[in-house]
Amino acid sequence: MTDPGKAVFLSYASQDAEAAGRICKALQAAGIEVWFDQSELRGGDAWDQQIRHQIRDCALFVPIISAHTQARPEGYFRLEWKLAVDRSHLMAAEKAFLVPVVVDATTEPEALVPTQFRDVQWTRIRAGEVPAAFVDHIAALLNQPVAPHAGGQGRGVSRSSARRLPIVLIALSVAAAVTLVIATAMRGGWLSQKPVPKVEASTATTPAATTQSPVSEKSVAVLPFVDMSENHDQGYFADGMAEELIDLLAKTQGLHVIARTSSFSFKGKSDDIPTIASKLKVSHLLEGSVRKAGGRLRVTTQLVRADTGEHVWSESYDREDKDVFRVQDEIAESVVSALKVKLSAPLTLEGSRGTKNLEAYYQFLLGRQYFTRIRIDDLKRAVAAYTKATELDPTYAAAYAELAVAQVYLTGITGDERGRDEVEATADRAVQLAPGRAEGYSARGWVRQVLKWDWAGAEEDLRRAVALDPTDSRTLYRLGWLLGSLGRTQEAIECTRRAIDLDPLANENWRELSRLYVISGDYSAARAAINRALEIEPRDPYSQAKLGDIELLESHYEAASQIYRKIELDSAQELGIAMAEHALGHEAVADAALHSLIAKHATTDAYQIAQVYAWRNERAQALDWLERAYRQRDGGLEGIKTDPLLTNIRTEPRYRALLHKLKLA
Repeated sequence: MTDPGKAVFLSYASQDAEAAGRICKALQAAGIEVWFDQSELRGGDAWDQQIRHQIRDCALFVPIISAHTQARPEGYFRLEWKLAVDRSHLMAAEKAFLVPVVVDATTEPEALVPTQFRDVQWTRIRAGEVPAAFVDHIAALLNQPVAPHAGGQGRGVSRSSARRLPIVLIALSVAAAVTLVIATAMRGGWLSQKPVPKVEASTATTPAATTQSPVSEKSVAVLPFVDMSENHDQGYFADGMAEELIDLLAKTQGLHVIARTSSFSFKGKSDDIPTIASKLKVSHLLEGSVRKAGGRLRVTTQLVRADTGEHVWSESYDREDKDVFRVQDEIAESVVSALKVKLSAPLTLEGSRGTKNLEAYYQFLLGRQYFTRIRIDDLKRAVAAYTKATELDPTYAAAYAELAVAQVYLTGITGDERGRDEVEATADRAVQLAPGRAEGYSARGWVRQVLKWDWAGAEEDLRRAVALDPTDSRTLYRLGWLLGSLGRTQEAIECTRRAIDLDPLANENWRELSRLYVISGDYSAARAAINRALEIEPRDPYSQAKLGDIELLESHYEAASQIYRKIELDSAQELGIAMAEHALGHEAVADAALHSLIAKHATTDAYQIAQVYAWRNERAQALDWLERAYRQRDGGLEGIKTDPLLTNIRTEPRYRALLHKLKLA
């Protein structure tokens, strides 16, 4: 090895030698010298020490991931992976070192790899071809210009070369080597036994590691408060206390506050403070506990600096439960003071939700707890609780706003939209009661968009809500969705990215960003976003379906079919299989899936059935189902203008007529 400091180490299972050879030849053809002498790679202590030295000294480590690595929970390549991961811990975050490559249809959600492999971009090489983008990427990471002619074929650097070129070391993995070391390493936890998907690039167009933006000193996440009540029956109240503090703090000028979905994603988990802060990209965490009994309330809180573990501020409050709003304000004021942030306005609201009726407030918190579960029975309970809150306090604007939103979701699940006007009236009431607050406009905009197809009215309301409260990630998500459906993709991406900044662990934000990138034609960015969504919620069927759609649109039909088959929501599974298997020429399988989709979901998924027919270029049937979707007021029609699965029917007069009816022309 002539210059190990400029070497690239390629690690693979022995069954993938052919794929490794193709990568070797592609790099040689670009002028990068390749060491590929399998006859010299034997087991034994000397050979093992040589491999260890090469991994210690190389510039890039390229693990090849495939079905063969999936099938082998033990193997020498896994020791190589561990050695590389151990070395990466000593490197700066911005230094590129790990460059994973997938050589078949193996997907990241299922890949058995070390966790650190998921923190970087992946490359996918299929169909026996090594894309030029991959070779260029390797050269760029090494600061090495790609030569116009093929380099030498032997080991080491050609003596005729004018300058020393990077060497690619191809280390053949020996299955029988160091079994005891492997077992010890696996017990040590470096191998992820429960795979979680991560960001991926379909071809290497992005550096394997990027510089992270610095964390603001004036940033905080409020973690779920712990219910310390004797019967542990006040969880909804403890959650509500934390949520109210999030709302209060978010309205403070100069303070970056993480939204509820992301902060609450750590509920019931054992992540330590530095890990949580790193994932949320904040410098401080606020945590606390609540004990409520016999009309008395005890709240204990502490503000912790993440990098040192220092308790910046802590306090306990023993009050009557009727003082809950004042306790919230006092905690928020203390946090703001501890962080030395300028208050944009005094925190004088009676709680951030604007009611003085304690029982109404408790019903509101109960409704919000039910709503977060998004199951039909819980949505019905949420509607009942919000309704009770409005009955207890008919001036409770926030309760009307949340009631309208819950009714929208319930309508979407049940398909019963007879009460569309009543839902809009509920949202109108929220606006009338609190015209200076964002919640009512956000709710009414969502109602107008989803139930009324009033695009202009929805945009007006949502923009008004953003102007009143630019820190509400839900409103930014809704506005981004609307703008994307209208074809204003770049504006939509900007809104959605702002939502992600505020709520980075909300998988629906990443899923929506992926949809927008698909609309714009940037499939690499779309793949990265949807894999981030899947890292947050690995079993989310809608995110899985989006990943399958990307594979389908990029003509990776076999990979798409495999992804669709793993979806646990039957309608999404059948929809995907009907399209992917048709593209593969398996008509009987595709037809069976389509017929099953129609038999079970014709009344709720007419738009999705139209997608299948449009993909199959059966235009008349696709248009028939779109018109049926219009009669059924199918929510999928929001995407009709920009949906790439409908490309085959865009020139049809009936399609254009439907756009006019929807006021989307």
